Amino acid sequence: MQKNIVYIGAVLAIVSLVVATYGFVAFQGQISGLDNSNRTLETSVNDLKSTVTTLEGQVTDYQAAIADYQATITEYQETIAEQQETIKEYQQVTLVDSMGNVVVLTSPPERVVSLAPSNTEILFAIGAGDTVVGVTDFCDYPYNFTAWIEAGNMTSIGSYYGPSVEPIVALEPDLVLASSGSLDAAANLQSLGYNVLVVEAKTIDGVLQDILMVGRATGHEIDAGTLVGSMRAAINAVADETANVETIPKVYHEVWNEPLMSAGPGTFIDELITLAGGENIFNDATTSWPTVSSEAIIQKNPDVMIYPDMYMGVQNFYETIEVVKTRSGWDVINAVQNDALYEIDADIISRSGPRLVDALETLAQLIHPEIFG
Repeated sequence: MQKNIVYIGAVLAIVSLVVATYGFVAFQGQISGLDNSNRTLETSVNDLKSTVTTLEGQVTDYQAAIADYQATITEYQETIAEQQETIKEYQQVTLVDSMGNVVVLTSPPERVVSLAPSNTEILFAIGAGDTVVGVTDFCDYPYNFTAWIEAGNMTSIGSYYGPSVEPIVALEPDLVLASSGSLDAAANLQSLGYNVLVVEAKTIDGVLQDILMVGRATGHEIDAGTLVGSMRAAINAVADETANVETIPKVYHEVWNEPLMSAGPGTFIDELITLAGGENIFNDATTSWPTVSSEAIIQKNPDVMIYPDMYMGVQNFYETIEVVKTRSGWDVINAVQNDALYEIDADIISRSGPRLVDALETLAQLIHPEIFG
Protein backbone atom coordinates (compact mmCIF):
# COMPACT_ATOMS: atom_id res chain seq x y z
CA MET A 1 0.00 0.00 0.00
CA GLN A 2 2.76 2.34 0.91
CA LYS A 3 4.54 1.48 -2.35
CA ASN A 4 1.43 2.37 -4.28
CA ILE A 5 1.22 5.70 -2.57
CA VAL A 6 4.86 6.40 -3.41
CA TYR A 7 4.27 5.36 -7.01
CA ILE A 8 1.25 7.59 -7.33
CA GLY A 9 3.21 10.48 -5.82
CA ALA A 10 5.98 9.96 -8.28
CA VAL A 11 3.58 9.91 -11.16
CA LEU A 12 1.95 13.10 -9.94
CA ALA A 13 5.36 14.69 -9.58
CA ILE A 14 6.26 13.75 -13.13
CA VAL A 15 2.93 15.07 -14.37
CA SER A 16 3.46 18.32 -12.48
CA LEU A 17 6.93 18.62 -13.92
CA VAL A 18 5.57 18.09 -17.43
CA VAL A 19 2.84 20.63 -16.90
CA ALA A 20 5.31 23.12 -15.44
CA THR A 21 7.69 22.58 -18.34
CA TYR A 22 4.89 23.09 -20.86
CA GLY A 23 3.80 26.24 -19.08
CA PHE A 24 7.35 27.57 -19.08
CA VAL A 25 7.71 26.86 -22.80
CA ALA A 26 4.39 28.56 -23.48
CA PHE A 27 5.48 31.55 -21.41
CA GLN A 28 8.75 31.73 -23.31
CA GLY A 29 6.78 31.67 -26.56
CA GLN A 30 4.67 34.57 -25.37
CA ILE A 31 7.80 36.53 -24.44
CA SER A 32 9.30 35.81 -27.87
CA GLY A 33 6.06 36.96 -29.52
CA LEU A 34 6.16 40.15 -27.49
CA ASP A 35 9.76 40.70 -28.59
CA ASN A 36 8.76 40.28 -32.25
CA SER A 37 5.85 42.66 -31.78
CA ASN A 38 8.18 45.15 -30.13
CA ARG A 39 10.64 44.95 -33.03
CA THR A 40 7.79 45.39 -35.54
CA LEU A 41 6.56 48.39 -33.58
CA GLU A 42 10.08 49.89 -33.54
CA THR A 43 10.34 49.40 -37.33
CA SER A 44 6.98 51.13 -37.79
CA VAL A 45 8.09 54.00 -35.56
CA ASN A 46 11.32 54.37 -37.56
CA ASP A 47 9.37 54.36 -40.82
CA LEU A 48 7.04 56.98 -39.40
CA LYS A 49 10.02 59.12 -38.35
CA SER A 50 11.48 58.82 -41.88
CA THR A 51 8.14 59.82 -43.37
CA VAL A 52 7.94 62.80 -41.01
CA THR A 53 11.48 63.85 -42.02
CA THR A 54 10.56 63.60 -45.69
CA LEU A 55 7.40 65.64 -45.12
CA GLU A 56 9.39 68.25 -43.22
CA GLY A 57 11.79 68.51 -46.21
CA GLN A 58 8.87 68.89 -48.60
CA VAL A 59 7.35 71.57 -46.40
CA THR A 60 10.68 73.42 -46.46
CA ASP A 61 10.77 73.16 -50.27
CA TYR A 62 7.18 74.41 -50.50
CA GLN A 63 7.98 77.31 -48.21
CA ALA A 64 10.97 78.23 -50.41
CA ALA A 65 8.80 77.98 -53.53
CA ILE A 66 6.16 80.18 -51.93
CA ALA A 67 8.86 82.71 -51.06
CA ASP A 68 10.02 82.68 -54.71
CA TYR A 69 6.44 83.16 -55.92
CA GLN A 70 5.98 86.02 -53.49
CA ALA A 71 9.18 87.63 -54.80
CA THR A 72 7.96 87.19 -58.38
CA ILE A 73 4.59 88.68 -57.49
CA THR A 74 6.40 91.62 -55.91
CA GLU A 75 8.43 92.11 -59.09
CA TYR A 76 5.25 92.00 -61.21
CA GLN A 77 3.60 94.50 -58.92
CA GLU A 78 6.62 96.80 -59.24
CA THR A 79 6.56 96.42 -63.04
CA ILE A 80 2.84 97.19 -63.13
CA ALA A 81 3.44 100.23 -60.97
CA GLU A 82 6.22 101.40 -63.32
CA GLN A 83 3.99 100.88 -66.35
CA GLN A 84 1.18 102.76 -64.67
CA GLU A 85 3.58 105.62 -63.99
CA THR A 86 4.67 105.49 -67.65
CA ILE A 87 1.03 105.68 -68.74
CA LYS A 88 0.49 108.63 -66.43
CA GLU A 89 3.56 110.34 -67.86
CA TYR A 90 2.16 109.82 -71.36
CA GLN A 91 -0.21 112.71 -70.89
CA GLN A 92 1.76 114.57 -73.51
CA VAL A 93 4.59 113.36 -75.74
CA THR A 94 6.28 115.78 -78.11
CA LEU A 95 8.16 114.29 -81.06
CA VAL A 96 10.19 115.77 -83.90
CA ASP A 97 10.49 113.65 -87.07
CA SER A 98 13.24 113.51 -89.68
CA MET A 99 11.67 116.41 -91.59
CA GLY A 100 11.52 118.66 -88.54
CA ASN A 101 7.77 118.26 -88.11
CA VAL A 102 6.60 118.55 -84.50
CA VAL A 103 3.91 116.12 -83.35
CA VAL A 104 2.27 116.31 -79.91
CA LEU A 105 0.44 113.20 -78.69
CA THR A 106 -1.68 113.15 -75.53
CA SER A 107 -2.31 109.38 -75.47
CA PRO A 108 -0.97 106.24 -77.15
CA PRO A 109 -2.54 105.85 -80.61
CA GLU A 110 -5.03 103.06 -81.13
CA ARG A 111 -5.26 103.31 -84.94
CA VAL A 112 -2.01 103.62 -86.89
CA VAL A 113 -1.55 103.72 -90.66
CA SER A 114 1.84 102.84 -92.12
CA LEU A 115 2.81 104.34 -95.48
CA ALA A 116 6.05 102.37 -95.93
CA PRO A 117 7.17 98.74 -95.55
CA SER A 118 10.02 99.79 -93.25
CA ASN A 119 7.58 101.57 -90.92
CA THR A 120 5.36 98.50 -90.82
CA GLU A 121 8.32 96.33 -89.88
CA ILE A 122 9.26 98.73 -87.07
CA LEU A 123 5.72 98.80 -85.68
CA PHE A 124 5.47 95.02 -85.49
CA ALA A 125 9.02 94.61 -84.19
CA ILE A 126 8.32 96.81 -81.15
CA GLY A 127 4.99 95.17 -80.34
CA ALA A 128 2.68 97.86 -81.75
CA GLY A 129 1.35 95.69 -84.57
CA ASP A 130 -2.09 95.37 -83.00
CA THR A 131 -2.64 99.11 -83.57
CA VAL A 132 -1.94 98.96 -87.32
CA VAL A 133 -5.14 99.33 -89.36
CA GLY A 134 -3.67 100.27 -92.75
CA VAL A 135 -0.59 99.37 -94.81
CA THR A 136 0.65 99.75 -98.39
CA ASP A 137 0.56 97.15 -101.13
CA PHE A 138 4.33 96.76 -100.66
CA CYS A 139 4.14 95.84 -96.97
CA ASP A 140 4.80 92.10 -96.75
CA TYR A 141 6.74 91.54 -93.53
CA PRO A 142 6.53 90.13 -90.90
CA TYR A 143 3.22 88.77 -92.24
CA ASN A 144 1.44 88.21 -95.51
CA PHE A 145 -0.78 91.27 -95.20
CA THR A 146 -2.46 90.46 -98.49
CA ALA A 147 -4.18 87.56 -96.76
CA TRP A 148 -5.11 89.82 -93.84
CA ILE A 149 -6.59 92.40 -96.21
CA GLU A 150 -8.58 89.76 -98.09
CA ALA A 151 -9.90 88.49 -94.75
CA GLY A 152 -10.98 92.00 -93.79
CA ASN A 153 -8.58 92.27 -90.85
CA MET A 154 -6.58 95.13 -92.36
CA THR A 155 -6.90 97.72 -95.12
CA SER A 156 -4.55 98.55 -97.98
CA ILE A 157 -4.15 102.27 -98.67
CA GLY A 158 -2.57 101.51 -102.05
CA SER A 159 0.86 102.42 -103.39
CA TYR A 160 3.93 103.26 -101.36
CA TYR A 161 4.72 106.06 -103.81
CA GLY A 162 2.34 109.00 -103.82
CA PRO A 163 -0.61 107.34 -102.02
CA SER A 164 -4.04 108.95 -102.10
CA VAL A 165 -5.23 110.69 -98.95
CA GLU A 166 -8.84 109.47 -99.10
CA PRO A 167 -8.31 105.82 -98.08
CA ILE A 168 -6.05 106.95 -95.25
CA VAL A 169 -8.61 109.44 -93.93
CA ALA A 170 -11.31 106.77 -94.16
CA LEU A 171 -9.42 104.70 -91.57
CA GLU A 172 -9.64 107.54 -89.02
CA PRO A 173 -6.04 107.10 -87.83
CA ASP A 174 -4.65 108.49 -84.57
CA LEU A 175 -1.19 108.41 -86.12
CA VAL A 176 0.23 108.11 -89.64
CA LEU A 177 3.82 107.02 -90.28
CA ALA A 178 4.89 108.40 -93.66
CA SER A 179 8.16 108.29 -95.65
CA SER A 180 9.91 110.03 -98.53
CA GLY A 181 7.57 108.24 -100.92
CA SER A 182 4.50 109.86 -99.36
CA LEU A 183 5.57 113.41 -98.52
CA ASP A 184 2.70 115.03 -100.45
CA ALA A 185 0.16 112.84 -98.68
CA ALA A 186 1.85 113.61 -95.36
CA ALA A 187 1.56 117.38 -95.98
CA ASN A 188 -2.13 117.05 -96.92
CA LEU A 189 -2.88 114.94 -93.84
CA GLN A 190 -1.10 117.41 -91.60
CA SER A 191 -3.17 120.24 -93.04
CA LEU A 192 -6.28 118.23 -92.18
CA GLY A 193 -5.16 117.97 -88.58
CA TYR A 194 -3.85 114.41 -88.50
CA ASN A 195 -0.78 113.37 -86.51
CA VAL A 196 1.90 112.48 -89.07
CA LEU A 197 5.49 111.42 -88.49
CA VAL A 198 7.84 111.12 -91.46
CA VAL A 199 10.16 108.17 -90.76
CA GLU A 200 12.96 108.24 -93.31
CA ALA A 201 16.43 107.50 -91.95
CA LYS A 202 19.43 107.59 -94.26
CA THR A 203 21.99 106.15 -91.85
CA ILE A 204 22.10 103.19 -89.47
CA ASP A 205 22.09 105.49 -86.45
CA GLY A 206 19.12 107.28 -87.96
CA VAL A 207 17.25 103.99 -88.23
CA LEU A 208 17.91 103.25 -84.56
CA GLN A 209 16.70 106.73 -83.60
CA ASP A 210 13.55 106.26 -85.69
CA ILE A 211 12.78 102.99 -83.91
CA LEU A 212 13.05 104.76 -80.56
CA MET A 213 10.83 107.60 -81.83
CA VAL A 214 8.12 105.19 -83.02
CA GLY A 215 8.39 103.43 -79.67
CA ARG A 216 7.70 106.70 -77.84
CA ALA A 217 4.89 107.58 -80.21
CA THR A 218 3.08 104.27 -79.68
CA GLY A 219 3.77 103.78 -75.97
CA HIS A 220 6.25 100.95 -76.59
CA GLU A 221 9.41 102.70 -75.39
CA ILE A 222 10.70 99.69 -73.47
CA ASP A 223 10.23 97.30 -76.40
CA ALA A 224 11.85 99.79 -78.78
CA GLY A 225 14.80 100.25 -76.43
CA THR A 226 15.25 96.49 -76.16
CA LEU A 227 15.17 96.11 -79.95
CA VAL A 228 17.70 98.91 -80.47
CA GLY A 229 19.95 97.35 -77.83
CA SER A 230 19.93 93.97 -79.55
CA MET A 231 20.57 95.61 -82.94
CA ARG A 232 23.54 97.54 -81.59
CA ALA A 233 24.96 94.36 -80.07
CA ALA A 234 24.66 92.49 -83.39
CA ILE A 235 26.24 95.39 -85.30
CA ASN A 236 29.12 95.60 -82.83
CA ALA A 237 29.68 91.84 -83.04
CA VAL A 238 30.28 92.05 -86.80
CA ALA A 239 32.32 95.25 -86.54
CA ASP A 240 34.59 93.68 -83.92
CA GLU A 241 35.33 90.74 -86.24
CA THR A 242 36.17 92.99 -89.21
CA ALA A 243 38.06 95.69 -87.33
CA ASN A 244 41.48 94.16 -87.98
CA VAL A 245 41.03 92.23 -91.21
CA GLU A 246 44.17 91.82 -93.31
CA THR A 247 42.44 92.68 -96.58
CA ILE A 248 39.57 95.06 -97.34
CA PRO A 249 37.81 93.93 -100.54
CA LYS A 250 36.41 96.61 -102.82
CA VAL A 251 32.65 96.30 -103.18
CA TYR A 252 30.19 97.45 -105.84
CA HIS A 253 26.50 97.57 -104.95
CA GLU A 254 24.14 98.02 -107.87
CA VAL A 255 20.92 99.89 -107.22
CA TRP A 256 19.69 100.08 -110.83
CA ASN A 257 21.00 99.16 -114.26
CA GLU A 258 19.40 101.60 -116.74
CA PRO A 259 21.20 103.87 -116.09
CA LEU A 260 23.69 102.24 -113.75
CA MET A 261 23.23 103.51 -110.17
CA SER A 262 25.00 102.67 -106.96
CA ALA A 263 25.01 103.61 -103.27
CA GLY A 264 27.25 106.50 -102.23
CA PRO A 265 28.25 108.24 -99.00
CA GLY A 266 25.64 109.13 -96.41
CA THR A 267 23.63 105.95 -96.98
CA PHE A 268 23.20 103.00 -94.67
CA ILE A 269 24.26 100.72 -97.53
CA ASP A 270 27.65 102.45 -97.61
CA GLU A 271 27.88 102.05 -93.83
CA LEU A 272 26.87 98.37 -93.99
CA ILE A 273 29.61 97.62 -96.53
CA THR A 274 32.20 99.34 -94.33
CA LEU A 275 31.04 97.59 -91.15
CA ALA A 276 31.16 94.26 -93.01
CA GLY A 277 34.84 94.82 -93.70
CA GLY A 278 34.60 96.08 -97.28
CA GLU A 279 35.19 99.34 -99.15
CA ASN A 280 32.37 100.79 -101.18
CA ILE A 281 33.95 101.77 -104.51
CA PHE A 282 31.61 104.78 -104.77
CA ASN A 283 31.97 106.11 -101.24
CA ASP A 284 33.71 109.12 -102.78
CA ALA A 285 30.72 110.06 -104.95
CA THR A 286 29.25 113.55 -104.68
CA THR A 287 25.71 112.25 -104.15
CA SER A 288 24.14 109.52 -102.03
CA TRP A 289 22.73 107.64 -105.02
CA PRO A 290 25.12 108.36 -107.88
CA THR A 291 24.55 107.49 -111.50
CA VAL A 292 27.76 105.72 -112.55
CA SER A 293 29.33 104.55 -115.78
CA SER A 294 30.39 101.07 -116.78
CA GLU A 295 33.89 102.43 -117.42
CA ALA A 296 34.11 103.77 -113.85
CA ILE A 297 33.16 100.38 -112.44
CA ILE A 298 35.78 98.65 -114.60
CA GLN A 299 38.41 101.19 -113.55
CA LYS A 300 37.62 100.82 -109.82
CA ASN A 301 37.80 97.02 -110.30
CA PRO A 302 35.66 95.72 -107.41
CA ASP A 303 36.48 92.39 -105.74
CA VAL A 304 32.85 91.77 -104.76
CA MET A 305 29.63 92.80 -106.53
CA ILE A 306 26.24 92.86 -104.79
CA TYR A 307 22.86 92.73 -106.55
CA PRO A 308 19.54 93.15 -104.72
CA ASP A 309 16.92 90.80 -106.14
CA MET A 310 14.40 93.61 -106.67
CA TYR A 311 14.16 97.38 -107.05
CA MET A 312 11.14 99.63 -107.48
CA GLY A 313 8.96 96.54 -107.67
CA VAL A 314 10.99 95.09 -110.56
CA GLN A 315 12.23 91.58 -109.81
CA ASN A 316 15.83 90.93 -110.86
CA PHE A 317 16.17 94.15 -112.88
CA TYR A 318 19.63 92.96 -114.00
CA GLU A 319 18.08 89.70 -115.30
CA THR A 320 20.64 87.20 -113.94
CA ILE A 321 24.16 87.15 -112.54
CA GLU A 322 25.29 85.31 -115.66
CA VAL A 323 23.95 88.14 -117.83
CA VAL A 324 25.81 90.68 -115.70
CA LYS A 325 29.06 88.83 -116.32
CA THR A 326 28.63 89.31 -120.07
CA ARG A 327 28.42 93.11 -119.88
CA SER A 328 30.93 94.71 -122.24
CA GLY A 329 34.43 94.89 -120.79
CA TRP A 330 33.45 93.43 -117.41
CA ASP A 331 35.42 90.23 -117.93
CA VAL A 332 38.54 92.00 -116.57
CA ILE A 333 36.90 92.87 -113.24
CA ASN A 334 38.22 90.85 -110.30
CA ALA A 335 34.73 90.00 -109.05
CA VAL A 336 33.78 88.58 -112.44
CA GLN A 337 37.00 86.62 -112.81
CA ASN A 338 36.65 85.17 -109.29
CA ASP A 339 32.91 84.57 -109.58
CA ALA A 340 32.24 86.90 -106.62
CA LEU A 341 28.90 88.30 -107.79
CA TYR A 342 26.10 87.76 -105.27
CA GLU A 343 22.38 88.32 -104.99
CA ILE A 344 20.93 89.67 -101.76
CA ASP A 345 17.37 89.99 -100.50
CA ALA A 346 16.42 93.53 -101.51
CA ASP A 347 14.03 93.94 -98.60
CA ILE A 348 16.65 93.53 -95.90
CA ILE A 349 19.16 95.93 -97.46
CA SER A 350 16.82 98.60 -98.84
CA ARG A 351 14.33 99.04 -95.98
CA SER A 352 15.36 101.35 -93.14
CA GLY A 353 14.14 98.99 -90.45
CA PRO A 354 15.18 96.29 -87.98
CA ARG A 355 16.35 93.85 -90.68
CA LEU A 356 19.36 95.97 -91.60
CA VAL A 357 21.17 93.78 -89.08
CA ASP A 358 20.35 90.77 -91.28
CA ALA A 359 21.76 92.67 -94.26
CA LEU A 360 24.97 93.41 -92.37
CA GLU A 361 25.48 89.78 -91.39
CA THR A 362 24.80 88.66 -94.97
CA LEU A 363 27.25 91.17 -96.42
CA ALA A 364 29.89 90.09 -93.91
CA GLN A 365 29.51 86.50 -95.08
CA LEU A 366 29.85 87.51 -98.73
CA ILE A 367 32.75 89.92 -98.28
CA HIS A 368 34.70 87.91 -95.70
CA PRO A 369 33.71 84.24 -96.02
CA GLU A 370 37.03 83.29 -94.41
CA ILE A 371 35.74 84.83 -91.16
CA PHE A 372 31.97 84.39 -91.30
CA GLY A 373 31.77 81.23 -93.39
